[in-house]
Amino acid sequence: MLRFWVIFLFILFSQLDGLATEISGTIKSVTNNEPLPFSSVLVKGSTKGASANSSGFYSITLSPGTYVLVFQYIGYQTVEHKITVSSTPQKLDITLVRRDYQLNEVIVKTGGEDPAYSIIRNAIAKRALHLKEIKKYTTEVYIKGQLQLRNYPKTFMGQKVDFEDGDSSKRKMLLLSETIAKYSVNEPDQRKVEVISTKVSGRSDGFGFSNPQIISFYDNIISLGNGLNPRGFISPIADNALNFYKYKFEGTFYEFGKEISRIKVIPKRAYEPLFTGYIHITENDWHVQSVDLKLLRKQQMQLLDTLTIQQQYIPLEKYWVIKQQVIYPSGKFFGFDFFGSFLQVYDQFNIAPNFKPKYFNNTVLKFNDSSNKKTMAYWDSIRPLPLLLEEIKDYKKKDSLEKVRESPAYLDSLDKIRNKFTLSNLLLTGKFFSKRKTKTSFNIEPLINTINFNTVEGGVINLAPQWRKQMEGRKSLSITPELRYGFANKHFNPSLTVNYTFGKKYIQSFNFSGGKKVFQFNNAAPISEFINSYYTLMREQNFLKIYEADFLRLNYNAGIGNGLNFSGVVQYQDRRPLTNLPDVAFWKDIPNRTITSNHPAEFGTIPMQRHQAFIISAGFSWLPGAKYVEYPDRKVNIGSGYPTFNLSVTKAFAGILGSDANYTKWRLSISDDLDLKLAGELNYAFTAGGFLQKDKVFEPDQVHFLGNQVLLASAFTRSFQLAPYYKFSNTASLYGTGHIEYHLNGLLTNKIPGFKKLNWFIVTGANALLLEKGKYYVEYFLGLENIFKVIRVDFIRSIEKGGAANSGIRLALPFGQ
Repeated sequence: MLRFWVIFLFILFSQLDGLATEISGTIKSVTNNEPLPFSSVLVKGSTKGASANSSGFYSITLSPGTYVLVFQYIGYQTVEHKITVSSTPQKLDITLVRRDYQLNEVIVKTGGEDPAYSIIRNAIAKRALHLKEIKKYTTEVYIKGQLQLRNYPKTFMGQKVDFEDGDSSKRKMLLLSETIAKYSVNEPDQRKVEVISTKVSGRSDGFGFSNPQIISFYDNIISLGNGLNPRGFISPIADNALNFYKYKFEGTFYEFGKEISRIKVIPKRAYEPLFTGYIHITENDWHVQSVDLKLLRKQQMQLLDTLTIQQQYIPLEKYWVIKQQVIYPSGKFFGFDFFGSFLQVYDQFNIAPNFKPKYFNNTVLKFNDSSNKKTMAYWDSIRPLPLLLEEIKDYKKKDSLEKVRESPAYLDSLDKIRNKFTLSNLLLTGKFFSKRKTKTSFNIEPLINTINFNTVEGGVINLAPQWRKQMEGRKSLSITPELRYGFANKHFNPSLTVNYTFGKKYIQSFNFSGGKKVFQFNNAAPISEFINSYYTLMREQNFLKIYEADFLRLNYNAGIGNGLNFSGVVQYQDRRPLTNLPDVAFWKDIPNRTITSNHPAEFGTIPMQRHQAFIISAGFSWLPGAKYVEYPDRKVNIGSGYPTFNLSVTKAFAGILGSDANYTKWRLSISDDLDLKLAGELNYAFTAGGFLQKDKVFEPDQVHFLGNQVLLASAFTRSFQLAPYYKFSNTASLYGTGHIEYHLNGLLTNKIPGFKKLNWFIVTGANALLLEKGKYYVEYFLGLENIFKVIRVDFIRSIEKGGAANSGIRLALPFGQ
């Protein structure tokens, strides 16, 4: 009998759940009958609700009963509608009236302070409390992102713009994704997102935007990513907001029985990272009830023309929790005119959850198994707002195209089009050939990258085509033969590199290479062969110093977890010296300048002797507090708030395979990029190291530092911009380096009339090298960056013990050296 009643009740409740009824309709403005996009619908007395789509159409499913639905839109009067739900679907259209704000009791004397300032001061005083007043909670969030094109150019960088969708119209849906996730918070700093389901239009194996980003205006600085503004934007209720904003009181209204003030937010100055628009503050407890704020390009925003942020909060017990957030980006970039909307709808708040021990760990975003394999029927039943007609069409079109694109015939036809070889491919751009059916590719470099000149080989061609095979998951295999020939010295140097990548949870790789190769004395290759070719031919300066070696090398790299990575290298080199050609050609004769020896002068006048070296290196890299995104088949390190530590030890063994080298050296480094918010960004890297044992150390085995003697800058936190390439190479027992780079990111330059419109940023810093016996080298620099978004120019001054001061200009371009 008990079993009978259990089954009976299960069937009964299943049927009751099946009686849930859809209530749908359109929410419009009574003024102009225009739809109100992303209006919110709330079941009064709960956090359950839905949102309208961008056409104002909403749909909410309720079980039979009587409810009061609350319809909201920022700037409009809230409407409450009582409804009795039966088993029959109902249509309920709603019109909202623009708010009339009460100003009757407000008297502002001539020259007196606007009442808004008193409200804002109270909100600022409560800011820190409200920031983390809910100590822990869980909520379900629906995220939908879409990005569209209004227009685009026919060609871009000489290539035809083709979306390969058979549609020639200028209006394109570039991105459409949806996600349902559980978001858990435990203050002060524990966060976790568990993705229940996610979908990307046209990518059945894709993962959509899945990390809810609640923009909290209780934060002093609102970070919206380095791309928009690396300094972030100042909140209208930040501690120092009164220094940046003007405010205007526009009246009050009542919602949920609470008086709410409407405050207009006005930047005091242009070219400051500030918002403009409206913020609504509750009376007495001074919570944010809603915002409608906008960022413009003149507010130091980059890449976009405008960015609008709308938020709606609802009361829950004594708190106000976010119900909905919409971000609207728009802009023009190289002729691509785009716009979009990124919606987050929050539901089922629990402000007293019981988290299991170790629930919060180093995984901050987890995609559950099969989260991206849900059916369309599932999505139709769970999403809190209806799709637009254009979104429905996009899903159907791209899902169909994806199936077509998986067919062998289509893949072959696509490869045939994409694999066409042109003269510009040969000379300037190189070519990537693909065979999608077998997931293989073949890549060749252009001649401009493969033909160079140096004083040892004369004209040299270095061909290094790469074949690659992508396998299941992270598994991939690449094979790269390298064929190098010097036309003047007639040396042929062939080698082969094979790389295999694998690993399910953490990525691992094996790399094998061997053959005959030309190496720079500093195997880290401080100067590119292309740049050296120009300086040799046009300026009579041969910075490239090389030797030849038969070699074998085996690398292994592995992620271990918890921010820890291991790398190991075993290599053998049979090294032979090379000398300059007897008659070196150059295109331009520079008075009082001659070609220097291929053997760096800093190593003495005696050329390197032929020798052998068998070397083993092992190292660990550790990022404390590393956070991970966990996919069903892998984990990805996304960084942490702590610096990165690296420790390596290198040992050369005498006697193995005839090895002559015999030494042991170590290296320890710490580096980090510090976000200073409005003050900019500080990057640093410090290194210490030296030789523990140095019975026999040859020139390539010395400790080398990345110098730079050409106009193009090298990486500022890894190199010395004016130091000769081998001047400070050594076998010291102890050395130390330090690199500090401070990006002001618009600080100060946004105060200079006229100049601030350029949006160029100041950058400064210093590099230092300390050696034994008090020997040192220091350089400091001051420059401008973000010139046309991509260019940087620095003036650098250097000093060293016992040497003359030096100065120079360095230019940093996107392609670097």
